[in-house]
Amino acid sequence: MSLNWIKSAALAGAAVAVLASAAQAQNIRVTVAEYSSLTGPYFQDAAAAFEEANPGTSVDIEVVPWDVLLQKLTTDISGGVNADLSIIGTRWLIDFVSEGIAAPLDEFMDDELTSRFIPAFLEPSIMDGQTYGLPIAASARAMYYNTELFEQAGITEVPDTWEELKAAAEAIGALGDDIYGFGMQGNEIETDVYFYYAFWSQGGELLNEDGTSGLDSEAGYAAAALYKSLIDEGLTQPGVTSYSREDVQNLFKQGRVGMMITAPFLSNQIRDEVPDLGYGVAAIPAGPNGDRGTYGVTDSIIMFENSQNKETAAEFLDFIFTHDWRVRFTDGEGFLPVLASVAEDSAFADDPDLSAFTALLPDARFAPVIPGWEEIASITSDALQNIYLGEVEIEPALNQAAERINAILD
Repeated sequence: MSLNWIKSAALAGAAVAVLASAAQAQNIRVTVAEYSSLTGPYFQDAAAAFEEANPGTSVDIEVVPWDVLLQKLTTDISGGVNADLSIIGTRWLIDFVSEGIAAPLDEFMDDELTSRFIPAFLEPSIMDGQTYGLPIAASARAMYYNTELFEQAGITEVPDTWEELKAAAEAIGALGDDIYGFGMQGNEIETDVYFYYAFWSQGGELLNEDGTSGLDSEAGYAAAALYKSLIDEGLTQPGVTSYSREDVQNLFKQGRVGMMITAPFLSNQIRDEVPDLGYGVAAIPAGPNGDRGTYGVTDSIIMFENSQNKETAAEFLDFIFTHDWRVRFTDGEGFLPVLASVAEDSAFADDPDLSAFTALLPDARFAPVIPGWEEIASITSDALQNIYLGEVEIEPALNQAAERINAILD
């Protein structure tokens, strides 16, 4: 999503902010994405502890649902009323940086702070040699499977390839009309990502070496054909295009789906909501040549360039990225550790689910850090939905989507 239209308004907002009273220099505002019911209380407690450690400082926390966060931020920026700090999707960062909205953090960071982070999760926020964000949340994707359904269906080995997954899904689907072999997402955020798992396994790349879209490729056609066959053969839940990630996760928690692909936080949900559910976590299936890939995701917390309280904001960032606070956040939300010390903590190092996700990180792919990625993801998702519904043929649909994406990339 381009932010050109708010640039002049943001600069005007910065001018207004300069008039803020010096008495407010110790006050900061933080906009945070709501990951779960624990997000707000965590940040409120962190703010209270920071205020206690820094008398005269005030930290105001604003919790915003994830699905409206970007719109909220663009509205606030255009009105010059944005917070000092905010969580954003790292894939949005290039737009914020190119428009001068995000402030570089390097002058506030020393080697000790930098060295806390696992490099793979910090690197996506570094552009042109400057650090514009810190990874507040990190995740990858893996395949969850229901061990009880596997046993009932006589499946003794976790599928390692898509061919094996199809066979397992058929056996699980035969257990009952309301039991589905493979839970498949086809609606809302990350619909495109759910397709990439198969796409990467076929050897596909989102961007070709010449910078054009990789959708209109043999890998793209094969991946779409694979998913369409799963749907047409009744190996997924019916009405795939009406199911969001959360909807499919709910089916899994109900014991009605044999396999699905999602993030580490499902483990926490199972622990809290259905602790008796038998399940395991494994690698995403490989393609015919052994290729496989997981989706690596980071969200970053950034400082706005028009903040009048950068020193205090930087001190708060340093505070929430200390070991104990990160342990509480990471454990509560079900994310992967972004600090090396947290990854070594027994709460995470000894967790078999997190270990499974961590083992997949060498195969992790991140969304390209390019302008317009949100629009590209939307074009991809729309094309896939039409394919899943049988309204279009695979090759023409992906060719047309790639043509539209290339126009954006140009």
